[in-house]
Amino acid sequence: VQLQASGGGLVQAGDSLGLSCVDSRRTFSNNAVGWFRQAPGKDREFVASISWKSDTYNADSVKGRFAISRDHRKNTVYLQMNSLKPEDTAVYYCASARGSAATSRLSEYRYWGQGTLVTVSS
Repeated sequence: VQLQASGGGLVQAGDSLGLSCVDSRRTFSNNAVGWFRQAPGKDREFVASISWKSDTYNADSVKGRFAISRDHRKNTVYLQMNSLKPEDTAVYYCASARGSAATSRLSEYRYWGQGTLVTVSS
């Protein structure tokens, strides 16, 4: 599995940004996919996850602001981020889970993308 995350950049607080994660090996279809982020000096934390049936699960910190979705035909998972805050600044990673159910557990993810940097200025 080769995951390619893209879409990061520098935005201002209150702006929106969309991330994409493409699986070039086309193995997403039966697995849940998640987004995680890691800010400098902090542990990697869960952001959102989507099951193969497209059930979603978001972290409390992003509920109402971020939305995860997937397109099976394009083998791509998206993360739409609205009302961005400076505390959302981090490297965002996508990952493919071992199973099909959405999960926040980092240990349940086995394949990781390289990450894309999101910087939100105040």
